Amino acid sequence: MIDPRKAATNGGNELSTLLADGIRQLGLSISDEQQARLLDFQALLAKWNASLQMTSIRDPRQMVIKHLLDSLSILPRLDREPISRVLDVGSGGGLPGVVLAMVRPDWQVTVNDIVHKKTAFLTQARATFKLTNLTVVTGRVESLVVGKEVPAPFDAIVSRAFAELSDFVTLARNLLAPGGSFWAMKGVAAESELALPAGCALVERLPLNVPFLDAERHLLRVKVTA
Repeated sequence: MIDPRKAATNGGNELSTLLADGIRQLGLSISDEQQARLLDFQALLAKWNASLQMTSIRDPRQMVIKHLLDSLSILPRLDREPISRVLDVGSGGGLPGVVLAMVRPDWQVTVNDIVHKKTAFLTQARATFKLTNLTVVTGRVESLVVGKEVPAPFDAIVSRAFAELSDFVTLARNLLAPGGSFWAMKGVAAESELALPAGCALVERLPLNVPFLDAERHLLRVKVTA
């Protein structure tokens, strides 16, 4: 496994401290081993990014803030829910799906993307970090069928940079378990984006306080009402 103290190009100790401080600010309990694995994952993402352009963010410090801590920022809210199965739609470089699988090994996490190079990276991450609770699915989310591409519906369906809220809910609706919720990570939650399809309702709109990030972030929760 990659040693983050050697692999991080901006100083491993600095990145470790930054991540640990951010986790404390979020009030999360994440072991030192899990934190090291998160930095290993960031190093792997940076390696693939050099040739495949997985993300526009290349500075290691900004990757900790805008990728790792941003992904972790939803956990204080999600941890209050009875979650066992999570789907990350449009996962891209595994954010937040791989991060969630690493720090919540009791969750079964599925990451989905339509771009084959991205799911190839996700498959590599699964193998590298032996994430037996992570499943990678390639294809359009609206084409996935419970009992075929995915074994069961999901308690939580999350997205970080996938689509407009209405499209996200519409496309993934058939994969949500009864009583489950959609969780959309957004920047500025524009009122024009909050219109939802019939039978769905926005039930929470929460500010996300991402440590060291000087930008607005929100978490939108949608429930199916009919």
